[in-house]
Amino acid sequence: MWKQILCKIPRKSQKHDRDSSRIPYGGSKISSPNLGSSLANAAKRASAAVFPASLIVGIEPLLAFKDVPSSEKMNLFISKLSLCCVVFDFTDPAKNIQEKELKQATLLELLDFVLQNPPKFSEPAILASFKMCSINLFRVFPPSYRSSQASSGENDGDDEPKFDPSWSHLQLVYDFLLKFLASASLEAKVAKKYIDCSFILRIIDLFDSEDPRERDCLKAILHRIYGKFMVHRPFIRKCVSNVFSRFVLETEKHNGIAELLEIFGSVITGFALPLKEEHKIFLLRALIPLHKPKSLAIYFSQLSFCVIQFIEKEPDLACSVILGLLKYWPVTNTQKEVMFLSELEEILEVINISEFQKIMVPLFCRIRHCINSYHFQVAERALFLWNNDQILNLIAHNRQVIFPVLFPALVFNTQNHWNQHVLNLTLNARKTLEEMDNMLASSCISSYNEEREKMNEQVEKRKKTWEHLEKVANLQPVSGNTAVLVT
Repeated sequence: MWKQILCKIPRKSQKHDRDSSRIPYGGSKISSPNLGSSLANAAKRASAAVFPASLIVGIEPLLAFKDVPSSEKMNLFISKLSLCCVVFDFTDPAKNIQEKELKQATLLELLDFVLQNPPKFSEPAILASFKMCSINLFRVFPPSYRSSQASSGENDGDDEPKFDPSWSHLQLVYDFLLKFLASASLEAKVAKKYIDCSFILRIIDLFDSEDPRERDCLKAILHRIYGKFMVHRPFIRKCVSNVFSRFVLETEKHNGIAELLEIFGSVITGFALPLKEEHKIFLLRALIPLHKPKSLAIYFSQLSFCVIQFIEKEPDLACSVILGLLKYWPVTNTQKEVMFLSELEEILEVINISEFQKIMVPLFCRIRHCINSYHFQVAERALFLWNNDQILNLIAHNRQVIFPVLFPALVFNTQNHWNQHVLNLTLNARKTLEEMDNMLASSCISSYNEEREKMNEQVEKRKKTWEHLEKVANLQPVSGNTAVLVT
């Protein structure tokens, strides 16, 4: 119905009867005879506190843009915006059906007007546009948005997303806001007065929406704001950093972490060199701690991309990043451990030799533990590092330090691991290292065997000591409640 309404907008007629019911669109009346006037009055009442009355007096919002002269189009634009400030309840599909269709048609008109490259938007038009978007978009999410994750326990990303029932209108408002921001008719110098810190903060708050369609629209809008209004860039980075910190330290519940990271993936790509200290702090205090939450799998690819972008721009950051990963290393979550190993491989592909030498000992101590993991996927992923030529090159240049760390784990696996595939990978890795430096490898294996013999001797000695103590204890009489303590 709204398509017919949009296509058939009435023209002014000298024979128009003032007493007859207004036919807002099309050639026939809508079932409610007073709909046009009642909705217009409702719109004017709802927007009275938002728009100056002088801006909409005498401009009928139900007229089409083509039916007014160019000098009046901006006033009609403002009038239609005020009409769209009426918000309807979409939880009941049978309520206000015709009014919703009329508003939808008006939003489509506004969107089409912005796309037609109109004359430069006046300041009242800019104010009216952002007010309309604020009234429609900025809202408190229903309790289901906040409580769904808490009631179901850990959010593993398998839950069905919740779709907002008002999306048919919200999408048009989002499209209008995006096209309005991108329009060449919008002067950034004037618009920045209304896209202030409060507006940006509320845009960022909307990223917690459970509707993935809304988060996708928000992603495009926030990226556009970041690109067009340079003065707000530090504030946006600070706000997003606060969202990440609150997510890591307090709630571990937020639906838009992946989308926010995706925005910053492209932002980081545009950072100038050398990196500012502020950007390095963002990496170390906002991005690295995001490896801690249990829900890492939901946003891991976006987070890993951001981290690698930083290291590619400034390789000296690799050492700090790897130390951060070792700090948050998941010792009981095998799924996260596999992801950490994947990210480590990407970092080691771009790290320079001097940075690698700073962290190679703690790094390969952790890899050694992964190789010996009884979870076959962790051990398998750690042994896949031997398929990377860059990593093998780093090991070869520092084998005097790395071989003594690695060979005990490799020899232990060949003797004890239960999984045949892991055993085969271990044998291949051991063979690769032996071909790299057979003499050093033999020395490391000999040292390991000697250590094992010493440990076995200590175990045997300890066993005999306890057996002797048990015999002595059995020979001692126990009277009453007195017990003999042997130390």
